[in-house]
Amino acid sequence: MTASPRELPSLGLEPPEFLQVSPLLRGLQEQAPICRVRTPAGDEGWLVTRHAELKELLHDERFGRSHPDPANAARYVRNPFLDLMITDTDADAGRRTHTETRRLLTPMFSARRVREMAPKVEAVVEAALDDFIAQGAPGDLHGGLSTPVALTVLCDIIGIPAHSRGELMTLLARMALLDSRESVERGQRDLFAFVEGLVGQKRAEPGEDIMTRLSEGGLPEARVAPLAVGLLFAGLDSVVTIMDHGVVLLAGHPEQRAAALADPAAMTHAVEEVLRAAKAGGSILPRYATEDVETGGVTIRAGDLILFDYSLPNFDERAFDAPERFDITRAPNPHLTFAHGIWHCIGAPLARIELNTLFTRLFTRLPGLRLALPADDLRLLEGQLSGGFTKLPVTW
Repeated sequence: MTASPRELPSLGLEPPEFLQVSPLLRGLQEQAPICRVRTPAGDEGWLVTRHAELKELLHDERFGRSHPDPANAARYVRNPFLDLMITDTDADAGRRTHTETRRLLTPMFSARRVREMAPKVEAVVEAALDDFIAQGAPGDLHGGLSTPVALTVLCDIIGIPAHSRGELMTLLARMALLDSRESVERGQRDLFAFVEGLVGQKRAEPGEDIMTRLSEGGLPEARVAPLAVGLLFAGLDSVVTIMDHGVVLLAGHPEQRAAALADPAAMTHAVEEVLRAAKAGGSILPRYATEDVETGGVTIRAGDLILFDYSLPNFDERAFDAPERFDITRAPNPHLTFAHGIWHCIGAPLARIELNTLFTRLFTRLPGLRLALPADDLRLLEGQLSGGFTKLPVTW
């Protein structure tokens, strides 16, 4: 028997609490590994709630961006940029495009290249810390440190020149809105035109960056721009949010912070625990079934929307002991924050180096750093795809 619309549990976009899963999501997780839900856009879809099932489905090529009728496909949220991620190609063509894109991008994030970037990342962090400390306490760590560090590193590897980054941030902010379709569509056109112009410059003046590599791979500006924008849209906010949340978590657990600073191996484990815990309820990837799939005790029909939540399964008691406890000694720590399988985040090695460097240098240079207000008073963005803080006031 199919549930009526009012009977389906409705997902919201409320900001998450630290190390807590909402009663609604926890209830769904206990109920079943895959649950029928109503999305914030008002459409029906399936939510994967548990770790084992999500890990399995992230390997399943029967889920992707392809949909036979993109204009009428169910949505997680209403946003023109996310709508671009839905294609009307057949499943095989969609898989080929996904594989080809990863083939072009993966070398730019290889382990060797990321190791070579480590000194540059450290220099970026130190310079940003110099500026942040010089402005005096209290300071806004979100705007004064996390954002400039993540923005500089990501723009460097993509190929966005420094003088263009202020305009870029304005355009990205407009793209993240959920309550003004006209503004978002205008922002999308402006952002794509902005990036296409930069791609044209790269053809004349190539560099060691992603836009140059994609251009040299024969892709036209109209293809390069969406790929570059996708990296910016997905990579910037997620890294900033994890940096912010990680600082709050480490500042609130001084003994674990001290242990991480005393041992590089412990800091590596601390980064993994921050990645697991930092985005409770905040990271969902919408995909579509390309054929009927029997899994998790349900039948997902071709064309159905399925939501891969990368955070909720990180709090699954079947996979983690006491998941709502922050513990940098947790081992193993098989979190799915960077997804898995064919959807694994190619930027994961770079993000790990950024987080490790920022946490190490910040708490080494400012050992007395603490929140300038109670954690319960921190405010997160609402009405946007972003789930991060509006500000993160700290003092030292």
